[in-house]
Amino acid sequence: MTTNSTTPTYVLRYFDIIGLAETSRMLLTAAKAEWTEEHPEWPQEKPNQPFGHLPVLVEKSGAEGEEDFILSESGSIERYLARTFNFIPTDHKQMARHEQLRDQHLDAIIAFFAQLSLVGEAKKEKRSDFDEMLDKMIEIHTALIRKNDDCGHLFGEGLTYADMSAYAFYKLLIMYAVTFDADIAPFVKEKITPEVLSLLRTVESDPLLHEHVEKKGSLVANVLTE
Repeated sequence: MTTNSTTPTYVLRYFDIIGLAETSRMLLTAAKAEWTEEHPEWPQEKPNQPFGHLPVLVEKSGAEGEEDFILSESGSIERYLARTFNFIPTDHKQMARHEQLRDQHLDAIIAFFAQLSLVGEAKKEKRSDFDEMLDKMIEIHTALIRKNDDCGHLFGEGLTYADMSAYAFYKLLIMYAVTFDADIAPFVKEKITPEVLSLLRTVESDPLLHEHVEKKGSLVANVLTE
Protein backbone atom coordinates (compact mmCIF):
# COMPACT_ATOMS: atom_id res chain seq x y z
CA MET A 1 0.00 0.00 0.00
CA THR A 2 1.30 3.43 -0.91
CA THR A 3 1.55 5.67 2.13
CA ASN A 4 1.98 9.40 2.65
CA SER A 5 3.10 11.51 5.59
CA THR A 6 -0.29 11.27 7.30
CA THR A 7 -1.12 7.60 6.66
CA PRO A 8 -1.13 5.66 9.94
CA THR A 9 0.95 2.53 10.36
CA TYR A 10 0.19 -0.20 12.87
CA VAL A 11 1.96 -2.53 15.26
CA LEU A 12 0.08 -5.53 16.63
CA ARG A 13 1.57 -6.98 19.78
CA TYR A 14 0.72 -10.59 20.57
CA PHE A 15 2.18 -14.02 21.07
CA ASP A 16 3.28 -16.03 18.04
CA ILE A 17 0.10 -18.13 18.10
CA ILE A 18 -3.37 -17.96 16.51
CA GLY A 19 -5.06 -17.12 19.80
CA LEU A 20 -7.10 -13.93 20.13
CA ALA A 21 -5.30 -11.86 17.49
CA GLU A 22 -6.18 -13.73 14.31
CA THR A 23 -9.18 -11.59 13.38
CA SER A 24 -7.11 -8.42 13.87
CA ARG A 25 -4.37 -9.84 11.64
CA MET A 26 -6.95 -10.58 8.96
CA LEU A 27 -8.51 -7.13 9.20
CA LEU A 28 -5.13 -5.40 8.85
CA THR A 29 -4.15 -7.65 5.95
CA ALA A 30 -7.46 -7.28 4.11
CA ALA A 31 -7.27 -3.50 4.53
CA LYS A 32 -3.80 -3.49 2.95
CA ALA A 33 -2.63 -1.51 5.95
CA GLU A 34 1.06 -1.01 6.63
CA TRP A 35 1.56 -3.10 9.75
CA THR A 36 3.98 -5.29 11.61
CA GLU A 37 3.59 -7.78 14.42
CA GLU A 38 5.65 -7.80 17.60
CA HIS A 39 6.01 -10.75 19.97
CA PRO A 40 6.94 -9.19 23.33
CA GLU A 41 9.11 -11.11 25.78
CA TRP A 42 6.71 -12.44 28.41
CA PRO A 43 6.26 -11.80 31.27
CA GLN A 44 9.07 -9.23 31.13
CA GLU A 45 7.00 -6.90 28.93
CA LYS A 46 3.76 -7.38 30.86
CA PRO A 47 4.13 -4.14 32.91
CA ASN A 48 4.59 -2.16 29.68
CA GLN A 49 1.16 -3.05 28.29
CA PRO A 50 -1.84 -0.80 29.03
CA PHE A 51 -3.71 -3.47 31.02
CA GLY A 52 -0.94 -5.99 31.49
CA HIS A 53 -2.01 -8.40 28.75
CA LEU A 54 -2.13 -8.89 24.98
CA PRO A 55 -3.14 -8.23 22.25
CA VAL A 56 -2.31 -4.55 21.96
CA LEU A 57 -2.64 -2.37 18.86
CA VAL A 58 -0.40 0.65 18.34
CA GLU A 59 -1.48 3.09 15.65
CA LYS A 60 1.37 5.39 14.67
CA SER A 61 0.12 8.57 13.05
CA GLY A 62 2.03 10.08 10.17
CA ALA A 63 1.19 13.55 11.48
CA GLU A 64 4.14 15.31 13.08
CA GLY A 65 3.88 15.63 16.85
CA GLU A 66 0.79 13.44 17.16
CA GLU A 67 0.94 10.75 19.84
CA ASP A 68 0.50 7.07 19.10
CA PHE A 69 -2.97 5.66 19.63
CA ILE A 70 -2.68 2.54 21.82
CA LEU A 71 -5.58 0.15 22.25
CA SER A 72 -5.94 -3.04 24.27
CA GLU A 73 -8.54 -5.85 24.36
CA SER A 74 -9.06 -8.07 21.30
CA GLY A 75 -12.70 -7.09 20.80
CA SER A 76 -12.00 -3.36 21.02
CA ILE A 77 -9.11 -3.69 18.57
CA GLU A 78 -11.22 -5.65 16.10
CA ARG A 79 -14.14 -3.22 16.24
CA TYR A 80 -11.85 -0.25 15.79
CA LEU A 81 -10.16 -1.80 12.75
CA ALA A 82 -13.46 -3.00 11.27
CA ARG A 83 -14.89 0.53 11.50
CA THR A 84 -11.69 2.21 10.32
CA PHE A 85 -11.43 0.04 7.20
CA ASN A 86 -15.17 -0.29 6.48
CA PHE A 87 -15.53 -4.02 7.07
CA ILE A 88 -18.68 -3.46 9.16
CA PRO A 89 -21.91 -1.61 8.30
CA THR A 90 -22.41 1.92 9.59
CA ASP A 91 -26.07 1.21 10.37
CA HIS A 92 -26.17 0.56 14.11
CA LYS A 93 -28.56 -2.40 13.94
CA GLN A 94 -26.59 -4.15 11.21
CA MET A 95 -23.36 -3.35 13.05
CA ALA A 96 -24.75 -4.94 16.20
CA ARG A 97 -25.50 -8.18 14.34
CA HIS A 98 -21.85 -8.47 13.32
CA GLU A 99 -20.67 -7.68 16.82
CA GLN A 100 -23.00 -10.12 18.57
CA LEU A 101 -21.61 -12.95 16.45
CA ARG A 102 -18.08 -12.03 17.45
CA ASP A 103 -19.08 -12.02 21.11
CA GLN A 104 -20.68 -15.45 20.75
CA HIS A 105 -17.48 -16.76 19.15
CA LEU A 106 -15.50 -15.56 22.15
CA ASP A 107 -18.00 -17.02 24.63
CA ALA A 108 -17.63 -20.45 23.02
CA ILE A 109 -13.84 -20.20 23.02
CA ILE A 110 -13.84 -19.25 26.70
CA ALA A 111 -16.14 -22.19 27.44
CA PHE A 112 -13.73 -24.57 25.68
CA PHE A 113 -10.68 -23.43 27.62
CA ALA A 114 -12.61 -23.29 30.91
CA GLN A 115 -13.12 -27.06 30.95
CA LEU A 116 -9.54 -28.06 30.20
CA SER A 117 -8.24 -27.92 33.76
CA LEU A 118 -11.27 -29.59 35.33
CA VAL A 119 -11.88 -33.26 36.10
CA GLY A 120 -14.83 -35.53 36.72
CA GLU A 121 -18.38 -34.22 36.71
CA ALA A 122 -17.26 -30.61 36.69
CA LYS A 123 -15.38 -31.20 33.45
CA LYS A 124 -18.31 -33.05 31.88
CA GLU A 125 -20.67 -30.20 32.75
CA LYS A 126 -18.40 -27.49 31.33
CA ARG A 127 -17.60 -29.54 28.24
CA SER A 128 -21.33 -30.01 27.67
CA ASP A 129 -21.73 -26.23 27.82
CA PHE A 130 -19.10 -25.82 25.11
CA ASP A 131 -20.61 -28.55 22.92
CA GLU A 132 -24.00 -26.87 23.12
CA MET A 133 -22.54 -23.47 22.25
CA LEU A 134 -20.60 -24.90 19.31
CA ASP A 135 -23.70 -26.61 17.91
CA LYS A 136 -25.67 -23.38 18.25
CA MET A 137 -22.93 -21.35 16.59
CA ILE A 138 -22.76 -23.70 13.60
CA GLU A 139 -26.55 -23.67 13.36
CA ILE A 140 -26.61 -19.86 13.30
CA HIS A 141 -23.77 -19.57 10.78
CA THR A 142 -25.49 -22.09 8.52
CA ALA A 143 -28.84 -20.30 8.71
CA LEU A 144 -27.28 -16.90 7.96
CA ILE A 145 -25.44 -18.22 4.92
CA ARG A 146 -28.59 -19.88 3.57
CA LYS A 147 -30.56 -16.66 4.14
CA ASN A 148 -27.83 -14.77 2.28
CA ASP A 149 -28.45 -16.75 -0.94
CA ASP A 150 -25.73 -19.29 -0.13
CA CYS A 151 -23.10 -16.86 -1.43
CA GLY A 152 -20.44 -17.93 1.08
CA HIS A 153 -20.81 -14.81 3.23
CA LEU A 154 -22.72 -14.27 6.46
CA PHE A 155 -23.96 -10.84 5.38
CA GLY A 156 -23.94 -9.13 2.01
CA GLU A 157 -21.81 -10.00 -0.99
CA GLY A 158 -18.33 -9.02 0.16
CA LEU A 159 -15.80 -9.76 2.87
CA THR A 160 -16.94 -8.49 6.29
CA TYR A 161 -15.85 -8.39 9.91
CA ALA A 162 -18.36 -11.15 10.69
CA ASP A 163 -16.85 -13.41 8.01
CA MET A 164 -13.33 -12.92 9.33
CA SER A 165 -14.39 -13.40 12.95
CA ALA A 166 -16.16 -16.67 12.08
CA TYR A 167 -13.15 -17.89 10.09
CA ALA A 168 -10.82 -17.10 13.01
CA PHE A 169 -13.20 -18.90 15.39
CA TYR A 170 -12.98 -22.17 13.46
CA LYS A 171 -9.27 -21.74 12.85
CA LEU A 172 -8.56 -21.38 16.55
CA LEU A 173 -10.54 -24.52 17.43
CA ILE A 174 -9.19 -26.67 14.60
CA MET A 175 -5.59 -25.46 14.19
CA TYR A 176 -4.65 -24.17 17.66
CA ALA A 177 -6.82 -25.76 20.36
CA VAL A 178 -5.42 -29.20 19.43
CA THR A 179 -2.35 -28.13 21.40
CA PHE A 180 -4.47 -28.61 24.51
CA ASP A 181 -6.97 -31.27 23.36
CA ALA A 182 -6.00 -33.60 20.53
CA ASP A 183 -9.62 -34.65 19.98
CA ILE A 184 -11.11 -31.18 19.47
CA ALA A 185 -10.16 -30.78 15.79
CA PRO A 186 -11.90 -33.94 14.51
CA PHE A 187 -14.82 -33.21 16.85
CA VAL A 188 -15.35 -29.76 15.29
CA LYS A 189 -14.60 -30.81 11.72
CA GLU A 190 -17.27 -33.51 11.67
CA LYS A 191 -19.87 -30.92 12.66
CA ILE A 192 -19.05 -28.38 9.94
CA THR A 193 -21.89 -28.04 7.45
CA PRO A 194 -21.48 -27.48 3.69
CA GLU A 195 -22.58 -23.88 4.24
CA VAL A 196 -19.89 -23.22 6.84
CA LEU A 197 -17.30 -24.87 4.61
CA SER A 198 -18.37 -22.53 1.79
CA LEU A 199 -17.79 -19.58 4.13
CA LEU A 200 -14.30 -20.79 4.97
CA ARG A 201 -13.53 -21.28 1.27
CA THR A 202 -14.87 -17.84 0.38
CA VAL A 203 -12.75 -16.13 3.02
CA GLU A 204 -9.60 -18.02 2.05
CA SER A 205 -10.06 -17.35 -1.66
CA ASP A 206 -10.55 -13.62 -1.21
CA PRO A 207 -7.61 -11.88 -2.94
CA LEU A 208 -7.24 -9.53 0.03
CA LEU A 209 -6.38 -12.47 2.31
CA HIS A 210 -4.43 -14.70 -0.05
CA GLU A 211 -1.06 -13.65 1.36
CA HIS A 212 -2.17 -14.26 4.94
CA VAL A 213 -3.58 -17.71 4.17
CA GLU A 214 -0.43 -18.69 2.29
CA LYS A 215 1.69 -17.64 5.26
CA LYS A 216 -0.41 -19.14 8.04
CA GLY A 217 -1.73 -22.29 6.36
CA SER A 218 -5.10 -23.24 4.89
CA LEU A 219 -7.95 -23.94 7.28
CA VAL A 220 -10.01 -25.44 4.44
CA ALA A 221 -7.26 -27.94 3.63
CA ASN A 222 -7.12 -28.85 7.30
CA VAL A 223 -10.90 -29.34 7.51
CA LEU A 224 -10.84 -31.63 4.47
CA THR A 225 -7.98 -33.72 5.85
CA GLU A 226 -9.03 -36.85 7.70
